[in-house]
Amino acid sequence: MISVGSMTKIAPYGTWESPISAADVARGKANLSFPAMAGDEVWWQESRPSQGGRVTVMTSGPEGSGSRELLPAPWSARTRVHEYGGRSYLPVPASSPVFPASGGFDLVFANFADQRLYLLDGSAALGGKPRPLTPADGGHRFADMVLSPGGREIWCVREVAAGSAVSRAIVAVPLDGSAASDHGAVRVLVTGARFFAFPTPSPDGTRLAWISWDHPRMPWDGTELHVGTVAGATGADGTGARGTGARGTGAGATVAGSPLVMGGPAESVLAPLWRDDQSLYVASDRSGWWNLYQVAAGGGAARPLCPREEEFAGPLWLLGERPFALLADGRLAVVHGLGAQRLALLDPEPGTLADAHLGFDVVGAALATDGRAVAAVAGGPRTPWTVVRTWFGGATQVLRRQAVAAPDPAYLPAARQVQLPAAPNGAVVHAVVYPPANPGAKAPEGELPPYVVHVHGGPTSHSVPVLNLEKAYFTSRGIGVIDVNYGGSSGYGRAYRERLRGQWGVLDVADAMNAARALAASGQADARRLAIRGGSAGGWTALAAVTSALAGPDRAAGAPVFAAAVSYSGIADLRPFALSVPDFESRYLDGLIGPLPQAEALYRERSPIGHVSELTCPVLLLQGLDDPIVPAAQSQAIAADLAAHRIPHAHIAFEGESHGFRKPETTIMCLESELAFYGQVMGFKPSGAHGVALS
Repeated sequence: MISVGSMTKIAPYGTWESPISAADVARGKANLSFPAMAGDEVWWQESRPSQGGRVTVMTSGPEGSGSRELLPAPWSARTRVHEYGGRSYLPVPASSPVFPASGGFDLVFANFADQRLYLLDGSAALGGKPRPLTPADGGHRFADMVLSPGGREIWCVREVAAGSAVSRAIVAVPLDGSAASDHGAVRVLVTGARFFAFPTPSPDGTRLAWISWDHPRMPWDGTELHVGTVAGATGADGTGARGTGARGTGAGATVAGSPLVMGGPAESVLAPLWRDDQSLYVASDRSGWWNLYQVAAGGGAARPLCPREEEFAGPLWLLGERPFALLADGRLAVVHGLGAQRLALLDPEPGTLADAHLGFDVVGAALATDGRAVAAVAGGPRTPWTVVRTWFGGATQVLRRQAVAAPDPAYLPAARQVQLPAAPNGAVVHAVVYPPANPGAKAPEGELPPYVVHVHGGPTSHSVPVLNLEKAYFTSRGIGVIDVNYGGSSGYGRAYRERLRGQWGVLDVADAMNAARALAASGQADARRLAIRGGSAGGWTALAAVTSALAGPDRAAGAPVFAAAVSYSGIADLRPFALSVPDFESRYLDGLIGPLPQAEALYRERSPIGHVSELTCPVLLLQGLDDPIVPAAQSQAIAADLAAHRIPHAHIAFEGESHGFRKPETTIMCLESELAFYGQVMGFKPSGAHGVALS
């Protein structure tokens, strides 16, 4: 290296020395999610990478003073409903007079090891343990919990898996523990559909609203809003045993009738929220955008609250995310925007919308309120995901930041949202560009940086510009990153999502390639040193991009677009994947490619397996051996295909890892291997990298 002045060194891109280590990235992978309000406290879920990915429940403490853990090890609040899970806990009014650990609230949670529901009550202060509420049967899973009217039960979505047969219902689980050894004591409230979400009792306890849908639809394709009448027993004194409930509805309640209120096969309706005892607020994409509406509980015309070509909700991957909340004065706290969303206050009567000024650019899709304050998880390009509580027009409290070892901000890339041309029809592709950034290094005159195209999973998902040390790990070393929200991504309306219908493995690949080409054509990236990487569905796109017919030589450069590809648990062979994927996604590919067996030829044509050729670039495969969504056989098969064609590759598998790696040692090995892989393929020697063995 050549020193420039006293601080800056001239060094090739990819070789810059960085203070951001793979261990720093691993420590920062703690996920903060699903805020809830419990009295004067804010609760949330928090993952612990250093404890094998255990998910605990945290509380802010009174008045936001500090934070503490409510759920001790080894307990882990993580449900496997739909395999992706969601909100896995619920605060409920305490059954004992004093519960110092939670300020008067007990904790109900789904435990990952056995998938039972448990209650942690006041005995925890005396060294007690959570007590089970449901039987010891791993085939029964629970999520999306609410407290029943009367407070004696948890109403939630239950998933029962018996071999290949899967059924779901909305059920009532007694809080007194009477169902801990008796499946019959878990009472079924609602059946009749393949999938359920958002069980929501009315304020007076007389009605229950919910969302349902059936195969082959995914919840962003079409769902239905139903409302049923609650009828049942009351306590002897007209109240529930655990609190005074509206009309005293207690254990033994049933739900009768379920008229369709809103939604259908081509309308995605989400997150019902009672305005009063007679009407609801709900998100619907009937206009082409997930906007908010008011509708009577008995159905009828729905009134749009604030029509905009923006999204006020997102795809239902995780159960329990509510993107708007009702304040005591009748106004709504909402998230809205294109791609990245922000927090705002919506007055439903005039339909006015006023953005909150949090000091954060991006707000997550889950909100909670006590009627006055709102809790959320927010972040920005230079700010990690952070649990906050805000009073509109007042203060904002920072309650917990993601455990990111933040370096000098000069080492963090300046994220830039862009729109790139998408051939051939003049459409655009949304993306976020993260250029190389390092205050202590500079590339030689005339050198262009290598760039990695990041492809998000889903594919009905999207990437947002929030501080991510994983990206900074590369950009601080002189490797640029571009996050591509290809056609099919959420956040930009239904028409953009449906660009991918029938085109998975074609349009997403073309959008990723066009984004890479656009960077090179504009002089921002070295056309000879472009890579692509992704996880799950993103791994599929990465593998397809270097094996499909589109992976041939680039007309301008005379070589394939990508010089390297990295797949984290990527799909390699569509037909066995379609036949083995868990029930939630088992018909997803009907819309993305076509139904089987009619579209079997397309499944073969688009699969990376069988299409490796001499034009295929070197590939790094990273795979969890316990992955229930993309089984390890997928990476093993593509590794064998690469080996048969003598394509340089490495296949690294991890014991005890599932879909999405959780152990810090796995994260460290993956990142260091990925960095070394890029260096070997693109012709630079990263600082501190030890290399990866390519077969």
